[in-house]
Amino acid sequence: MQSPLHFNRQRGFTLIELLVVIVIAGVLARIAYGSYSTSVAKGRRNAAQGCLMEQAQYMERVFTTNLSYASGALPAASQQCQSALAAQYTFSIPSPTASAFSVRASAIGTQATTDAACNVMTVDQTGTRAPAANCW
Repeated sequence: MQSPLHFNRQRGFTLIELLVVIVIAGVLARIAYGSYSTSVAKGRRNAAQGCLMEQAQYMERVFTTNLSYASGALPAASQQCQSALAAQYTFSIPSPTASAFSVRASAIGTQATTDAACNVMTVDQTGTRAPAANCW
C-alpha cells in the first residue's frame, strides 16, 4: 500500500515546454527560408549571366557577318533562355551602334528585391561585365 503523501505524476509536456519548442522551430525555419531564398536568387542570377553571354556571342557573330553591331537584335535561339527566366529578368540590347553594343538583363519581381545588388547586369563588346561587385 502506498503512503498518502506519494503523488502520481502524470507524464507529458507542459505548455511552456511546448511553446519553447515551437519558438525554436520557428526561428530555425526563418533562417532556413532566408538561406533558401538567397540560394535560389543566386541560381537565377547565374542562369541570367549565361543568357547574357550567349547574347553577347550572338552579337559578335553579327559583327563578323556584317562588320557592324547595329543590325543586331535579341537572337531567336535565345528565346528559350529568356522564356525560362521571364518572371525574373527582362533582356535587351539597347541601341547597338556600328562599333558598340551592350546586352542587359534587368531583374524584376522577387528577383529584384532578393538580389538587389545585382538588379541590372550588362556585358558589352569588350567583354566588360557590370556590376562587378560580387555579381559575376
